[in-house]
Amino acid sequence: MRRRKTLSAEDRRLWAGVARTAVPLKDKVLPSYPEEAEAPPQRPAPAPFDPRPNLAPTSPGRHSEPRALKVQPSIERPTKRKISKGRIAIDARIDLHDMTQDSAHAALSNFLRQAQMMGMRHVLVITGRGKPGGARGILKRMVPFWFASAEFRMLVSAFENADRHHGGEGALYVRVRKR
Repeated sequence: MRRRKTLSAEDRRLWAGVARTAVPLKDKVLPSYPEEAEAPPQRPAPAPFDPRPNLAPTSPGRHSEPRALKVQPSIERPTKRKISKGRIAIDARIDLHDMTQDSAHAALSNFLRQAQMMGMRHVLVITGRGKPGGARGILKRMVPFWFASAEFRMLVSAFENADRHHGGEGALYVRVRKR
């Protein structure tokens, strides 16, 4: 036989706080919970982390993008092998080491725009791997998120981790989208 557990005053207060934030189902009423006088003041919840850069909203128009562009998560294996072995040349490279996120974002955007204007097809973006025992490499984590944003989807068609002699996990092969 199961024993029913009674809630402590603290548990009842916590549950009442959670229940007040719930949205009742259709045709159901939210039960009332007594207000506790000794309830400590609640701190506002921190804003959730958004890895995407804070971009200004686009102006409303009929279509913000002419067509749906998607970034492929990876370059095809034969193409990557040819880049790695040097049969397909890397047209340009950018090193983002020791840059802040803001300056790296601006530098990468300008670099990819220039590469697209000059008709370059494959470029190398060096982000760094981070420190082994310390920081995990913020640019290594953020650059793929940036490539998924609307700003970079117009510039990048695919990207993949570079081969070991080009920087390994600390660098990316990037295929620049044709104009």
